[in-house]
Amino acid sequence: MKKHSIIAIICILAIALSLALSGCSASPRDRIGIIGAMDVEVESLKEAANITKTTSIADMEFCEGTLEGKSVVIVKCGMGKVNAGICANTLINDFGCTKIINTGVAGSLDNEIDIGDIVVSVDAVQHDFDVVHLGFAKGEIPYTGLFAFPADGDLRRAAVTAVKESAPDVSVFEGRICSGDQFISTKEQREKIISSFGGMACEMEGGAIAQTCYLNHTPFVIIRAISDKTDETEYVDYVVFEAQAAARCAGIVRYMVNNL
Repeated sequence: MKKHSIIAIICILAIALSLALSGCSASPRDRIGIIGAMDVEVESLKEAANITKTTSIADMEFCEGTLEGKSVVIVKCGMGKVNAGICANTLINDFGCTKIINTGVAGSLDNEIDIGDIVVSVDAVQHDFDVVHLGFAKGEIPYTGLFAFPADGDLRRAAVTAVKESAPDVSVFEGRICSGDQFISTKEQREKIISSFGGMACEMEGGAIAQTCYLNHTPFVIIRAISDKTDETEYVDYVVFEAQAAARCAGIVRYMVNNL
């Protein structure tokens, strides 16, 4: 074979290898971060997953492995917005998660949404964020012009489909999630949130996860099973239905992950 032919072949192979490596770096494997606030919200998911590595960061156990054949990191963040924000940021920046799913229970803000129903986030707000006296709207994050952080459309549709196909007897609603560092236990608290933000469900983590994902340009969705009605019966309802609601939500997440 002539020398110039060998050189040409080497050049072609080098270009092909470069393109292949470039393609690999541009399309990293999807990794799904799954966050629950409490053990009851993530235990069944961890049991169903093939966990290969567990790493402790900020007193949180990040469980890496596969669930329904997909690369996942499952973690209990603990209750409240600070824990949730730290957790979501760690999943994205330390573990390379490209999608975030927040699963768990919530209280209903809408009379049509009953215990056991599922709410999938359209967006999320922080109902206890208030710097109105500095000239900002209630819930608005100063100097951003934002108070509601939108969920990813594809993940929303996947979540709704998962509910309809895996739990056809369950009603699913799409709407706003209202988050705050409070357990809402009175009609007065409930009406205050509704009058300021509307919303379908209230809980303590989703708004922080939403803001963190927004800042990191990472798609997210919040899936919440209703455990109580956020009124004077809330504590009894919560104790009775918490585990049942969390298990239902976890089952839906498994179905969703399988089909992403």
